[in-house]
Amino acid sequence: MGVKILLDTDIGTDIDDAVCLAYLLANPECELMGITTVTGEAEKRAMLASMICKAAGKEIPIYPGSNSPILIQQGQTVAQQAHSLARWPHQKKFPKGEAIEFMRRTIRNNPGEIVLLTIAPLTNIGLLFSVDPEIPSLLKGLVMMGGYFERKIGDIGPLEWNIMGDYHASDIVYRADIRMHRSVGLDVTTSVVMSPEEFRRAFDFPIFEPVHDLSQYWFTMYNGTTFHDPLAAATIFDSEICSFSKGNVEIEMNDIETLGLTKWDPENSSPRHEVALKVNSDRFFQHYISVFK
Repeated sequence: MGVKILLDTDIGTDIDDAVCLAYLLANPECELMGITTVTGEAEKRAMLASMICKAAGKEIPIYPGSNSPILIQQGQTVAQQAHSLARWPHQKKFPKGEAIEFMRRTIRNNPGEIVLLTIAPLTNIGLLFSVDPEIPSLLKGLVMMGGYFERKIGDIGPLEWNIMGDYHASDIVYRADIRMHRSVGLDVTTSVVMSPEEFRRAFDFPIFEPVHDLSQYWFTMYNGTTFHDPLAAATIFDSEICSFSKGNVEIEMNDIETLGLTKWDPENSSPRHEVALKVNSDRFFQHYISVFK
């Protein structure tokens, strides 16, 4: 039996969500319990997740979640990669309005065993923690791709999409009491990058065929891909890929110009969070590619 994972994703915009899902499906140490999708056109995002699951020959429960943040306007309204759906088999109908209950039920049925992996804005997770406040204490851990934690004097750092996309939900999530709450931020993930040519050469595996299809659209806009989400996932299975520090994270909720900023305090006397500080890029890529072999 592998590590039991619930994945919450906004697959369909940046290619790294699909790259992360392919990794989880191929990883023999991962028991993927289910997938929930979030942000605009959540149902199309569920179809894209299904497309990759079917290419891997796996039947994974998939539930479209919230299309809109808790209070603010949605900043990601379209699943741009949905144009690939016409070329690949995928599930077309999904349970509606059941994503939060699915996560709640799965975690309660597996107390202390589920790692919740979030690679998207945190609307679904904020709603889950609000509906059932005991859920955080029943998790084995929460691993997030999100935030920015490198700080220099006078520098507030950039805002990061997964946190600022629904900063009210992010505030709920970071206030929750979880035995292992890990953030892998933009300051670390931007070190793991591949050019389009390297990407095509490195991943010549059947499960990657739909991912390569999705990547064609991505590479018309960007000259490469950054492994933001796969890096967060990989830390669950190889603790030596990144180095971490413990402290406390708070979300900026007052300053209009920095709403959703992750404020990192590594010197807090009662640390509740851990954040990635550095990544061994070579070790990451060796580990990532190894699961497909």
